[in-house]
Amino acid sequence: MNTLRTDTSLALVSDRDDFDQPSLFLPENLMREARRQRDLPLEAVPDVCMLDPDGDVTQFLREHHGATTALGWACYHTELLIAQYKGTRLGVIGCAVGASFAVLLAEQLFASGCKLLVSVTSAGQIDETLPASCTILIDRAIRGEGTSHAYLSPAPMAIANETLVDAVQQQCTTSEFPVIRGAVWTTDAPFRETATSLAAARDAGALAVEMEAAALYAFAEARQQSVVCFAHVTNSMAVDEGDFEKGPFDGAVQALGAAIAATVGWRALHDRQPD
Repeated sequence: MNTLRTDTSLALVSDRDDFDQPSLFLPENLMREARRQRDLPLEAVPDVCMLDPDGDVTQFLREHHGATTALGWACYHTELLIAQYKGTRLGVIGCAVGASFAVLLAEQLFASGCKLLVSVTSAGQIDETLPASCTILIDRAIRGEGTSHAYLSPAPMAIANETLVDAVQQQCTTSEFPVIRGAVWTTDAPFRETATSLAAARDAGALAVEMEAAALYAFAEARQQSVVCFAHVTNSMAVDEGDFEKGPFDGAVQALGAAIAATVGWRALHDRQPD
């Protein structure tokens, strides 16, 4: 039986500094094997894809916009839906909860032809002055999860691409739902949101707490990909009854509005850039 022999060996795994080294396990190879085993066609995903952690958007698109399953999506773990919404062809994956799962899917989506990934997740309110059921355009996230530390060197926060977020923010000014730009706390342990940790996150500038943004922004920086994260503030950690009310269609229309604003902002930015 193998044993860990030195503290140095442990440190190489737990305190990583190999961020400039390529990975041996690649999303392209995983999906190649999934296509082989399941006899799937080689098919690109839409340019714009969306992670829908709560699953409300996927249900709404199935019921009201004729969403269909992407037959060539070669992922062992999820189903990709394709739908047209307000002139945009979207690929949407539901129930993508948590930092590590979100980034696993992000890796596979960009390997499959995605150009912009938008995540819209439910979040718990930290800043008590936030308006009810508002949407936060996340521009930075406290790294309270593990996945970001495999992509970027240690730092307190993962930072979104400022130019991209600026372009998206311009489009959010006309949104029918309130959109606020700011920071969140990303955690892997939602049922360990203690009074002490929430107060610390508030003092650090976090408006809300969610489970994906820090990892997705670390991935985006490391891989040089376009990712925009939103948090729909839907609850105050269910401290009182009657929490988690998301609005019309369980928040799906609000989430899709954020995704469309991100798409328009990204396209406008892309159109301004030289070839």
